[in-house]
Amino acid sequence: MPRFLSLALILSGLLAVPAHAQDVGEIVVNDTGDTAWLLAASALVLMMSLPGLVLLYAGRGRAKNVLSVAMQIGAVACFVSLLWIVTGYTLAFGDVTGGWVGNGRAWMLIELTNVRIGTTLPESTFVLFQMGFALFASALMIGAWAGRARFSWVVIFCAAWSVVVYAPIAHWVWGGGWLASEFGTLDFAGGLVVQTSAGVSALVATIIMGNRDGFPETPSPPHAPILSMAGVALLWVGWFGFSGGSALAATDDASTAIINTHVAAATAALVWLLIERIGNGKTTSMGWASGALAGLVAITPAALYISPGASILFGALASVVCFGALLQIRKWGIDDAAGVFAINGVGGMLGTLLLGLFVSSALGGTGYAPGMTPLGQLGAQAVGIAAVALWSAVMTAILALGIGIVAPMRVKKKREAAGLDITTHGERGWDFEP
Repeated sequence: MPRFLSLALILSGLLAVPAHAQDVGEIVVNDTGDTAWLLAASALVLMMSLPGLVLLYAGRGRAKNVLSVAMQIGAVACFVSLLWIVTGYTLAFGDVTGGWVGNGRAWMLIELTNVRIGTTLPESTFVLFQMGFALFASALMIGAWAGRARFSWVVIFCAAWSVVVYAPIAHWVWGGGWLASEFGTLDFAGGLVVQTSAGVSALVATIIMGNRDGFPETPSPPHAPILSMAGVALLWVGWFGFSGGSALAATDDASTAIINTHVAAATAALVWLLIERIGNGKTTSMGWASGALAGLVAITPAALYISPGASILFGALASVVCFGALLQIRKWGIDDAAGVFAINGVGGMLGTLLLGLFVSSALGGTGYAPGMTPLGQLGAQAVGIAAVALWSAVMTAILALGIGIVAPMRVKKKREAAGLDITTHGERGWDFEP
């Protein structure tokens, strides 16, 4: 009898094991370990926006605007999440190869597959993970116009941007679109799709909106640098999900991406502090935060494709280039309050371009695709940067001005002077009265 029971258990176990192939008629199942990792990574990516960006931008601005920045990020995160379900995901990852946008297969997520093609994940898990990227990119721009943008315009603009600007770009690079399929443009975790698009769009929107009253004559130092340090610290940890999760599996690829991410951020933070020490004689908390962020951004497109040694170089160059970009933007008289273009935009473009060289196996990288040469990969990366920057700039200008007809872009000067916390929301971010 025991032998009979053992045989029955073995047979039932064999019958219960579904096939892993994706052939027609076979049952396709997901890998539970990979799924668990991506669910955790999704939470880390959400943490980057809520509360990472909230603390970073709140600390960088004035005390009278701390709550308005948090409210804008919170509302945008909610709106973009809903739009991602309705139409954003299918435009970005609908089944179209070589196209400009995806098809309508996953409109309202009505036809999700058991396993996302090319992965071991349920498509619902893939949707959730990519949603975090969409809302992070949309919220990232908010720091550029902090202290002067009207709440209604910000929410409508960022929501529309996620569908009109971000979703097509995501399809071009990650969804099998024309940049990836025709040119071979690489972007592992969003240096091009997320950072470059948001950075360029933030710059264009800021120029259209105009500078804060008194800029640059009246100094506007960060009111709470400790909050910004905390925000970047959360971004740093969350970036492990950003880069490591982009491997789409709990494998060596994920750990390699995380190691490279950490090394680049650590290097960039130290180099930025060194630049400050040489130039100003002092190291600052905002310098540490800016450097770490620059390193995180620059390594993002290349986190899987290069060696840890190369990631040190990525971090060092990111601080030098982004520090110079910040100074140049200020010389041009452009009021990018949080340096979104100089750090995120420039850092993303820098990492995307460097990837064309350091993916080489001779430099410790994973190697070029069959038939691709170093010059060809550099060209593919340059084409990707140009296409994303042009699309982001043009469509942002159209959206910003068009939405501004219905919902004006910025508040009136009296409201700006009093602070957006009290004039827009009727609350104060800080109230120390008994």
